[in-house]
Amino acid sequence: EPSHNAGMLLRSAIVAALLTLSVLPVEAGGLARATKLPPAVHRQPTWVFFRDRAGAAVREADALVSDRALARRAMRGTESGITERDMPVDPAYVAAVQAMGGRVRVQSRWLNAISVEIDPALRRGLTSLPFVASVQPVRVGHGDGERNEIATSGVADTDYGFSLPQVAQMNLLTLHARGFRGAGMVIGILDTGFNRVHEAFHSESHPLNVIAEWDFINNDGNTGIEAGDDPQQHRHGTWILGTLASYLPGQVVGAAYEASYVLAKTEVVATETQIEEDYYVAGLEFIEAHGADVATSSLAYFDWYTPADFDGLTAVTTIAVNIATSNGLICLTANGNGGHDRDPSTATLGAPADALDVISCGAVDESGVIAGFSSDGPTADGRVKPELLARGVATATINSTEPTGLSAVSGTSLSTPILAGAVTCVLQARPDLTVASMRTTLFATATDFSVSGFSDPLFVRGYGIVQADAAARSGHATADINLDAVVDSADLAILLGAWGACSACDGCPADLDGDCDVGAADLSVLLGEWN
Repeated sequence: EPSHNAGMLLRSAIVAALLTLSVLPVEAGGLARATKLPPAVHRQPTWVFFRDRAGAAVREADALVSDRALARRAMRGTESGITERDMPVDPAYVAAVQAMGGRVRVQSRWLNAISVEIDPALRRGLTSLPFVASVQPVRVGHGDGERNEIATSGVADTDYGFSLPQVAQMNLLTLHARGFRGAGMVIGILDTGFNRVHEAFHSESHPLNVIAEWDFINNDGNTGIEAGDDPQQHRHGTWILGTLASYLPGQVVGAAYEASYVLAKTEVVATETQIEEDYYVAGLEFIEAHGADVATSSLAYFDWYTPADFDGLTAVTTIAVNIATSNGLICLTANGNGGHDRDPSTATLGAPADALDVISCGAVDESGVIAGFSSDGPTADGRVKPELLARGVATATINSTEPTGLSAVSGTSLSTPILAGAVTCVLQARPDLTVASMRTTLFATATDFSVSGFSDPLFVRGYGIVQADAAARSGHATADINLDAVVDSADLAILLGAWGACSACDGCPADLDGDCDVGAADLSVLLGEWN
């Protein structure tokens, strides 16, 4: 390895030799992409990791990270402000790889790496460059949703419609009734694309609010249906968005329907095209830079990886999630649809479910029974996976193509976003929670752990089904109805306004003694905890 001065001289020589090459423009929050190219027949997707950032500028990093992202880092991250990881990849290094035959797909600031398509014979030469730390293949990703759209008819008898069971199961109805439905929060979604024509996204009172979007597959700002897309490209992502953001009372209501959204189209559906992890990394950087509070994804990577690689430190997507969580972004991901057994020494999860602080999600049915397809853990280093559960069997969402109609879809792909919606509402109620304290609070209040005091020793159920209202109330007085850390006249007004029988025991936060009626006993509890 050359000395620093020699390295700088080498870099200058590279710049001089490649003046005729154009530097990639910075687009979509600083995630540079090459121009659109058809997949090369004899080229292989490859990650190229660099040793340093010799020619990168801190001032460029400042422009790539939003003020909202910096505020979230300061509040919830283990690191705050602009860091070296925010600096762009050295353009001279990129140009050198291009000169050796690499076609750049994405650049990752966090990984200080680029993903390129390159002839295998030329790839070996990349390791001879003194500023290249390592080279490895891009992995294939696998969507983990059961992609069967089932039309649903009729109208349920509550405002939540067909989504009532999945929302109630997470103890989210009461938290919604307290007023925490995601307002002021931003959720980022990584998926196949998002068709936003459905009437559930266009309610006059709660319309879908997308603050940023980017298509990393086609390198443009449209995450909807585009010319050339596979006919099913939009379906999976639309289902996911539907579980979160729908608002169609009497039919379907999303878990965080008042939140705003950042959308990243990163998963390729067409069978002849790999779903590559480089788009995932780029999409997660985009979501974090735009200030999201929570990110959710339903994708697993395991081709070319061995079970030993799921140690929280190896897979590229896992490393990206580790960086995102250190920046205070709460990340959720599907644990996978590989099934489970009763052997705690075997596992079927995929990356990035093994990330150190990601919340990995399994799936249950309406009765809370674990789904047969839900993947088990542990990680290679023995950590609990999955950690939390939500409904992933016949989960209610919207029709992915038509402007009306509903669907019932199964998979940990579906349990993950509704769980992400619940976590978002908890975070709205408890903005003091960091990534670490959110995890601790969610695990301690989940169904299985709250009863037994243990996580599942077979690594199938984790800590159990998330209980959103219990998590939000953790550490608060019973009578603190509005969760502002004080029992006062505001709580009294809520209680008196709800006086009488509850229309439903779930969703009645003023029912302090749990008898499905707001009366003198509840008033006594409130007065006893005043202030």
